[in-house]
Amino acid sequence: MSINKDSSKKSNLLKKILAHPLYPGIIQWPVLLLFAYIIFVLAFGPILAHDNFGTAMTWVLWWPVLPLLFILFGRLWCGICPFATLSDVVQKFVGLNKPVPKFLKKYGIWIIDAVFILITWSDHVFGIVENPRGSAFLLMLIVVGVVFSGAFFERRTWCRYLCFLGGLSGNYSRSGALELRATPEKCAACKSASCYHGNEKAPGCPMFEFPRTMDTNAKCNLCGYCVKTCPNDSITVKTRIPTKELWGIKKPVFEESFLAIVIMGIVFVQNITMLSIWQPLLQTLERITGTTNYFVTFTITFIIAMGLPILALFLSSFLSNLSTREGIAKNFARFGYGLIPLDLAAHLAHNLFHLLAEGKSIFFTFMGLFGVEYHASAAIFSNSTILTLQYLLLFLGTAGSALTICKIGKSHHHKGVVPHLIFVLLLALINVYLFSLPMAMRM
Repeated sequence: MSINKDSSKKSNLLKKILAHPLYPGIIQWPVLLLFAYIIFVLAFGPILAHDNFGTAMTWVLWWPVLPLLFILFGRLWCGICPFATLSDVVQKFVGLNKPVPKFLKKYGIWIIDAVFILITWSDHVFGIVENPRGSAFLLMLIVVGVVFSGAFFERRTWCRYLCFLGGLSGNYSRSGALELRATPEKCAACKSASCYHGNEKAPGCPMFEFPRTMDTNAKCNLCGYCVKTCPNDSITVKTRIPTKELWGIKKPVFEESFLAIVIMGIVFVQNITMLSIWQPLLQTLERITGTTNYFVTFTITFIIAMGLPILALFLSSFLSNLSTREGIAKNFARFGYGLIPLDLAAHLAHNLFHLLAEGKSIFFTFMGLFGVEYHASAAIFSNSTILTLQYLLLFLGTAGSALTICKIGKSHHHKGVVPHLIFVLLLALINVYLFSLPMAMRM
């Protein structure tokens, strides 16, 4: 009983926060100003990443913390994101509010997949993360896309259909411990649809969601507009078991499962290129290809690291389909969601290294803005402690994926879960091996 009461109190508090007139603006504007300053420092501050406050804030703090926010609060970040705030401002003053093009609705997720892959590839080929000017250029490219989208299209078209981070957060938030839903009984008699269209209290849903029929966290950014506009107090905000949403997705989408396995490939790439084995591997590739051109050798590595997990998921879907007889693509789409918990865990484990092994660089570079220099270690914890935490995350992610796959199979009376369970175990073992090797630092 006490657990239920505590959960209810937390839910009521969260709902009160979302309903408050100052939310989300009270967080949006400071975040926007901070990001504007970060871009300025990246563009005009110290040229070395080790000394640049913008690099530390972007790649040592913001990027590593994001996956943790997704699992705790769903897409809350998207509600206060500076790019989304900029889109709202542009739209308010010069927006044409044109309908979203049909091709974006149909192919937006593929654009997100492609952009995510391209950015990861570009980072390693052109050294974006290790180069403050490159980081500034990347963020300004996003600003250009946001301004263009806000000027022409309605609501947050960029966030819903084009933002690669939105695609990532959409997948991860399905594993989140927080959900916002409408109460069907209260919505049945409602004729205003204020939650979607908005009213004098707040705008309509910026993410094109209709809370009355919403059954997923994937697109909800917890902006609180529907809580403010609902005339019947229908909206509930409550905690739930992480991964629960993944257990019974009614309409699995192939592209979303494809993104899940793409993210795993990206984590492999990020890990491999930071390991002590990377240089020997690179030299082997140079001997095989007969070229020392990094563009060529890394691209080959990238294609292999991205392609093998995709092919392996198709193989496990093929074997699973021998029992389910629903079609390989449909099996891929349905069980691909089971990879998301392990995706999230591997991503968190990788980013944890940057946060905990380089975390003090945030303070060091901040003090550097005032001419104070530090030459101490940037590590917050020892490598052995970080590795233990990484293994724990991988264990939880593996258990979450295994549970999800079993629940998916049970909800659809499928017997073909074993190939997917074996695949998840294989991915987990590969990640354990990669994390066991010494990693290089960014800062």
